[in-house]
Amino acid sequence: MSPTVSEGAQPENNTRSIFTVPPPIKRLFDKFPLATYPENDIPQRSPSRRQDNQLFVFIEPKNARHGRPSFNPQCLKWQAYLKFVGVDFEITPSNNHASPTGALPFLLPALPTNAPDAVPSHKLQKWAIEQVHCEEEQQLNLRFEVYASLLDHRIRNAWLYMLYLDSENFNAVARRLYVIPSSTNTLVRSALGFQLQKAARDELLKSSSYVDVAELEGDAASAFQALSALLGEDDHFFGRPNPGLFDASVFAYTHLILDEGMGWKRNRLAQLLRGHTNLVQHRERLLGFF
Repeated sequence: MSPTVSEGAQPENNTRSIFTVPPPIKRLFDKFPLATYPENDIPQRSPSRRQDNQLFVFIEPKNARHGRPSFNPQCLKWQAYLKFVGVDFEITPSNNHASPTGALPFLLPALPTNAPDAVPSHKLQKWAIEQVHCEEEQQLNLRFEVYASLLDHRIRNAWLYMLYLDSENFNAVARRLYVIPSSTNTLVRSALGFQLQKAARDELLKSSSYVDVAELEGDAASAFQALSALLGEDDHFFGRPNPGLFDASVFAYTHLILDEGMGWKRNRLAQLLRGHTNLVQHRERLLGFF
């Protein structure tokens, strides 16, 4: 039954909107809804019989050959963690488009193996524990998640601003590491640069109505102070005899902030971090693994 026109309403215009879906087409799509496509296949250059675990990360090829740290905090976190717990692997330069989940890092286990073809980052700790039977760090201390939020929010937000929204750093660091290697086409590079900066700005605006640089730096300063107090005079966080996941998470930021090879033009975070000697020494100790 056709709907009735309410009193006083204007009759429906016979001219269809250009956005109106013709009824036959609509009925067809009602029967066959949009498909959900499977994850991407693993990179074609991966050998059919892998002799070593392969960790795919953002990294410059020359640094990958020497097993040096990734320039991406998320990638470096897991690269460091696997080293700390004694998992052997090779580094392979990659990008998000090559990842089965659309994000780096991911790991291809050595063959033969009963593990899935690819281990995404959110499953890397469980996979590593199964390989070397190390402790699951979250169970060691209930404060783990509380302090992890300092990294995931306060320090990460300040990092996003420094890398992507500070124009000098973006041109000197982010553009060199993320944009230029992606394409030789000028228009593609411009579009990617715009997307990276917009994504960073949108992320920061989730928790504030505008980007307040002073507030971001103040939050990072308080986070460094809390982490310094947590570490105290210990070599590793939570009094562990060996570095674990939280140490790797902290190192992923402290190393890149203090790394002069990144080419920072303005580095307020390094100034704040150097005020905490134990965090600087923690970074130097862990850098020895590389």
